[in-house]
Amino acid sequence: MSDSNGRRHRIGYAFPPKKEQTFIQPSLISHAQKNGIDLVPVDPGKPLTQQGPFDCIIHKLYHDEWNTQLIEFSSLYPRTVILDPPDSIARLHNRVSMLDVINAAFKAPRVENVSVPKQVLIHDAAELETDLGLKFPVIAKPLLANGSPKSHQMSMVFGSEGLEKVETPILLQEFVNHGGTIFKVYVIGDYSECVKRRSLPDISDEQRAKMAAVVMPFSQISNEEVDIEGVEMPPPGFVEELAKGISHGLKLNFFNFDVIRDSNDKHSYFVIDINYFPGYAKLHNFEHLLTDFFLAVLSNKSQAKPE
Repeated sequence: MSDSNGRRHRIGYAFPPKKEQTFIQPSLISHAQKNGIDLVPVDPGKPLTQQGPFDCIIHKLYHDEWNTQLIEFSSLYPRTVILDPPDSIARLHNRVSMLDVINAAFKAPRVENVSVPKQVLIHDAAELETDLGLKFPVIAKPLLANGSPKSHQMSMVFGSEGLEKVETPILLQEFVNHGGTIFKVYVIGDYSECVKRRSLPDISDEQRAKMAAVVMPFSQISNEEVDIEGVEMPPPGFVEELAKGISHGLKLNFFNFDVIRDSNDKHSYFVIDINYFPGYAKLHNFEHLLTDFFLAVLSNKSQAKPE
């Protein structure tokens, strides 16, 4: 199948090897081909301008040289859609700025309310000796969220005594009891899908007091006893509205975000993380979802970037 003029569409993709292996599945290539789309690998080690033509480029490379190549390619071929703009992706690399969009993303009156857990950016160790205005326990998060191993090294700090063990700079975010359930929302353009996963278990006041001096890496916190089978999903309308608000605010088409629900208030939700180009292959019929999105972008390129 091809367009009305008989021309097939070429979508270039540039991913790290691990992402390419998990995302570019034979089933996706086959389904896209049946719908007139050829997925073409891009070699980031060669000039991008010598590898076209492309109707669209999708990517998850972050280094400056690649971004420069995209800029040069766009200046020569302005009708090629770049998904997503490097400047938009860069906002997600900083855990402080990534969540700024949340307060502006959800303005319509609803029963549900959404916010970000209270958090404080700590630049140096001296700041840890001051009153931070945080309620313990808190999560210690690296500032960079660029997918590197270090960016995933998070810890639970149960009390102020444990702060002396924290390396700076660091982002400290209040831990909200949420029933051991996290809702992951996958976004592809205007489409969103919410799934539930096990998360960190609730922490009682008694546990917090006993472990006031403890700093525990997430890898050592077990969630095996958490049962999420009977956990109610968030209202679909709420999820869809929030997803579109974040998409428009960040000017991104490919991302997922993590939402938790306060154990003490079923209408209170918190967005705690946003990730670029997640593992879409985990979704049922992901080949159809992505191909449909590509076709929409190719048939009307004005839809490629949220306004």
